Amino acid sequence: MATKHSPSTADIHLRSYREEPLAHSHDFPQLVLPLSGRLELDIAGRQGLADAATGAFVEPGATHATSAAGANRSLILDLAPAMVGAQLMEQLVLRPFMPLPQAAGKLVEFMGLMLQQQQKIAAAQLQHWVPLLLDTLAMTAPRAHSRLHVLMAKIEAEPGLPWSVAEMAAAAAISPSRLHEWFRQETGDTPRAWLAETRMKRACELLRTSPLPLSEVALRCGYADQSALSNAMRKLRHTTPAAYRRAQQTPLPLE
Repeated sequence: MATKHSPSTADIHLRSYREEPLAHSHDFPQLVLPLSGRLELDIAGRQGLADAATGAFVEPGATHATSAAGANRSLILDLAPAMVGAQLMEQLVLRPFMPLPQAAGKLVEFMGLMLQQQQKIAAAQLQHWVPLLLDTLAMTAPRAHSRLHVLMAKIEAEPGLPWSVAEMAAAAAISPSRLHEWFRQETGDTPRAWLAETRMKRACELLRTSPLPLSEVALRCGYADQSALSNAMRKLRHTTPAAYRRAQQTPLPLE
């Protein structure tokens, strides 16, 4: 029997199961959310089925086995224990096979589609949607934490939009002062500082992985022009876009 150890955030991935089950356990909570097909699970001796309308929850330390007779695909969330509050943990442990509310089902579909289309980028962006998914499963109103992370996900997906603090606050349906408070509590930064770093990370990613002209990189990341990108990169990375791209593309010397 294999034992897996706890992730530090949420480890989100797609998985297909075979007919032969393998019993194992892990010290973190796990959500099994089928996108297609039907799974048979045994969770600490409790047997049940999971499909697109029914998810499964595996509590930390529970020995469990999963199998499927036909083609299947599931969204798997290995959660950091701190992400699941005591009340939700108790609720899910008592009912490990849970009918998914419509909103949760739509969110699971969205997360699965994102992961299938752009796995490397989506795996990081989807971290922001996990708190909302947990709130939806608990059938409670989205917490401030969840609403902030949804906003962050929207900005990371489209950093080229003309985001301002006022626009960010409007997207989260709160006041700018409240937005500042949320960002300080969650990230230790101001909304403007977080936005600047998010845009810079995307610019660096495009400079590393694409042949786009610098002017196009600037526009896609929310900078007015190439000069604005250069000024921001000098401030945040102490280099220029062209120099950064050359450094990333220069092969290492042979030893």
